[in-house]
Amino acid sequence: MPDRARRVCDTLMADASFNGWGVRTVAAGERRYNPQSYHNGSIWPHDNALIAAGASRYGFTEAATKILSATLELSEAVDLHRLPELICGFTRRGREPTLYPVACAPQAWAAGAVYLMLAASLGIHIDAPARRISFSRGRLPESIDWIRLTDLKVGDASVDLQLERHPHDLGVTIIRREGDVEIVTVK
Repeated sequence: MPDRARRVCDTLMADASFNGWGVRTVAAGERRYNPQSYHNGSIWPHDNALIAAGASRYGFTEAATKILSATLELSEAVDLHRLPELICGFTRRGREPTLYPVACAPQAWAAGAVYLMLAASLGIHIDAPARRISFSRGRLPESIDWIRLTDLKVGDASVDLQLERHPHDLGVTIIRREGDVEIVTVK
């Protein structure tokens, strides 16, 4: 299974699939690929969140971080930072994506997708019965030096954490802890 996961991740992050704004629904070069098609080559933030979560689950947090970074850059390029339902899948050439003409913007599932991408990038796993928060191979995009998670609850415990980007991993500092909750980092 790990070999299959590696092949899937490599395929999705290759230039034919990942265009700089995210992973296309159909890879460039495939017979039905059309970067202006709703489902045959466009890029959907919520699809990318699921891809990032799957990559992270198999230990490929670097791929999840690349997807998160692309989505954050997309949010900087659109009106009021509101993620659209989808964008066209043309190869990225600069700072402006090719917007899909009739995409809903904002789109609730696109906005919510960022949280799953962030969790995937951080490699965060919350095991409530064990009262444990773990970070496995966590990373932050180059555009984010640190992030603070406040009032993160596990059962009746809560914690505030500051996460800092390091060159190849993530630093975790406990700012506040109330109750019994363990914080674990796995490299």
